[in-house]
Amino acid sequence: MSGNAMPDAVRAAFDALPEAVRPRLTDLRATILDVAARDARIGPLVETLKWGQPAYLPARRGIGSTVRLGVAGAADPALFFICTTRLVDGFRARHPGLDCVGDRAVLVPAAAPVPAEVASCIAAALTYHLDRRADAGQGVTTARARA
Repeated sequence: MSGNAMPDAVRAAFDALPEAVRPRLTDLRATILDVAARDARIGPLVETLKWGQPAYLPARRGIGSTVRLGVAGAADPALFFICTTRLVDGFRARHPGLDCVGDRAVLVPAAAPVPAEVASCIAAALTYHLDRRADAGQGVTTARARA
């Protein structure tokens, strides 16, 4: 992904979002891009669609996990994570004030400020595989490593 230019398909997906959540999801996109730009381990991102939703993942394999943007429930802006990663369980434990849904989403209020913890959740997803390898090197066993 070069600069902050949004691919046409992703732009169309954003344009199709409900007007009430589009600004918040645009803010979250900017946060994702900022987190990636600040962490050299992540490198360039791929901005694409997965399941019809804007999705962000490191261009290099083995770095991190996908973060998707979308709407949960009736009209709640949300960050979606791959449910088999256990990322959301970790977010819930580290940031009890976040509105985590199941094992795949963090809801972000449409009108209130974005919780500061959201950036750390994005960073954890975008470096997920790096962090898993570091944990394995320290003798920490993850659910995925045991499987």
